[in-house]
Amino acid sequence: MVGLRLKALFFVLLVVMAISIANAAKDLKEKDVGVQRNLHEDDKGDKKDDKGDKKEAPNKDDKKDDKKDDKKEEKEESVGSKVAKKVKGAAASVASAASNASAASAASAASVASAASGKIKGAVAPIGDKLGLKAPSGPSIDVKASGAKGDGKTDDTAAFMAVWKKAIEAATPTTITVPKGDYLVNELMLEGPSKCAITFDMHGNLKAPSAVTTRKPHSGWVNFRKLKDFKLIGNGAIFDGQGSVAWKVNDCKQTGKCNNLPINIRLTQLNNSIISGITSTNSKLFHMNIHQCTNVTLQDVHIDAPPESLNTDGIHVGKSVGVTIRGSKIKTGDDCISIGGGTENLLVEGVECGPGHGLSIGSLGKYPNEQPVKGITIRKCIIKHTDNGVRIKTWPGSPPGLVSGALFEDITMDNVSLPILVDQVYCPHGKCKSGPSKVQLENLSFKNIRGTSSTKIAVQLNCSPGCPCKNVALADINLVSTGKEGAAVSACSNVKPTVTGKMIPAACTEECKPEKK
Repeated sequence: MVGLRLKALFFVLLVVMAISIANAAKDLKEKDVGVQRNLHEDDKGDKKDDKGDKKEAPNKDDKKDDKKDDKKEEKEESVGSKVAKKVKGAAASVASAASNASAASAASAASVASAASGKIKGAVAPIGDKLGLKAPSGPSIDVKASGAKGDGKTDDTAAFMAVWKKAIEAATPTTITVPKGDYLVNELMLEGPSKCAITFDMHGNLKAPSAVTTRKPHSGWVNFRKLKDFKLIGNGAIFDGQGSVAWKVNDCKQTGKCNNLPINIRLTQLNNSIISGITSTNSKLFHMNIHQCTNVTLQDVHIDAPPESLNTDGIHVGKSVGVTIRGSKIKTGDDCISIGGGTENLLVEGVECGPGHGLSIGSLGKYPNEQPVKGITIRKCIIKHTDNGVRIKTWPGSPPGLVSGALFEDITMDNVSLPILVDQVYCPHGKCKSGPSKVQLENLSFKNIRGTSSTKIAVQLNCSPGCPCKNVALADINLVSTGKEGAAVSACSNVKPTVTGKMIPAACTEECKPEKK
């Protein structure tokens, strides 16, 4: 008899559970397909429409229609809630049947109910996958697993290129891991496009060969190219260009050729990407070149090279929109940051520069058809022991060009040779075209700049007679000379700045003198 009751109970249970699952699946198919929902969170009872707005509470006069409203609300509940209610109903039916059976029968019913519940979860999971609710995940590829030694002697180029090939072909977001060590690599062309986002997670250092080998102009040692949503997380990693030998043979003043040595790190056509926590040291040429990039952030990116490292601009930005450089310390033998044609909406913030040649827009006007420079903000920076502070430089005899909208604000100068400089007769090698610069400078603002100048001229605005500077503002300038030539002065040509607040030295008390050649 007990056996018959148990079989009957099993049969009732299976029928009830089958009906419950079928009804839940039917509701899902009719109402919920294509609507993203979180199947892993409990429905806490907040009834919201698809836009997230809370529904209004029913009026008192509508209490008679509660049963109808219950049916309506049931349709709007999450898939998980629907299935849960169906299961709850099934469990109640089972409990009712079990109360009329023996203790053994009830225990058996509970066991079956538990198994059925597991089957329900299995039935719902594939629906979540179809709705795209599965959390993104991807492989992590270790360069040492691909053969890299990281001993500073073995050429690890092939191992890095092997893991890069796997990463760009991966169908899910992928992390390349570089464990601690020193990895000797030749030219790395880490190029996309990739199918999914790539994170380059470095804990070890990269080391370039010390030999001086000429390459195509503007080529890079480590190149990241054509990537979207890319992240280079350095964790303090060092890119060592081993450039000390190259500096002795790369003298532009003597040879006129500067661009046939490798740039340490070249970023080209990156979009929505982040570079953080790396240091470039002893590059043979520029340390970093950012070219044709959009929405790229450099955070805690540092440059380290001695003053005698010729032509080693720290970070050069050109033909890029929406670049941010924040929290960097730059020591080098040329411009700490240089800004080329086609740069728009650039923010430089919290940068410490020195030694070096300062923070510069330009040089501009050397080549025809240069794109305008617009929307440059340089603020909250410290410049110390440099040849210049903040400056704009254009070549004489240049074709037409434009710099529009540049703000230099909240900057501290520490023993800087020429703290504020507009130089439209820039001619470093003494061999330049005749005639005035035709690069128009407009809407320039120098605000809250203070500190010390190591020379008598603390402010020099040497604008072009061919296109005088327009809308130049000086506000709250306090620069004191520490040199032996006397008190600081301000020299101007072809500009009438608007002056507000404190001005030390007084604005434009002298005419700019022709540079000695």
